[in-house]
Amino acid sequence: MKKHCRGEACLIRYADDFVCAFEREDDAERFYRVLGKRLEKFGLELSAEKTRVIAFDRGQSKPEGFEFLGFEFRWGQDRQGKAHVKRRTSRKKLRSSLDRFTEWCRQKRHCPVKDWSKELKPKLQGYYNYYGVSGNYASLQQFFGEAMQILRKWLNRRSQRKSYSWEGFRQLIEHFQVPRPRIRPRPRGSMVVSAR
Repeated sequence: MKKHCRGEACLIRYADDFVCAFEREDDAERFYRVLGKRLEKFGLELSAEKTRVIAFDRGQSKPEGFEFLGFEFRWGQDRQGKAHVKRRTSRKKLRSSLDRFTEWCRQKRHCPVKDWSKELKPKLQGYYNYYGVSGNYASLQQFFGEAMQILRKWLNRRSQRKSYSWEGFRQLIEHFQVPRPRIRPRPRGSMVVSAR
């Protein structure tokens, strides 16, 4: 397809999800028209609700964003005021992660504290490893803050009286060295962008 384009084009793929970027709108429209027919030759079909053409242009007054692999991509500005693509955890994924964390806390509430702390550390670290990309610290911080509120709530439901005040809970978190949000350094030139 690239040889038929009049402008620049690229494809970013992860498993069966992908994003195609085109410099020219007519190239994008032509690609979109033939994509379904091309996939049919291999017995595949496009997911209509996940496939669309959007104008992802920093020059728009209200640029549209898109979601891919749990991230929301949109135009923003860096600290120097230059336009660049920003990534943050998609709201839907953040909410579902917190829902799963709530369910985990509910199931573990009667376990000894030292037992759940062993599972809590890799659970949080795995989340940070995936979503800890440059520009996404606020979303990591939001997840951590809400997750700790959920955890305290379920620990306090273990008996008739409240087990942990906020100060006691903070000391507990420090004692078990619960990992805090952190941006993971990425090797130069390796940016993951994906689409469906």
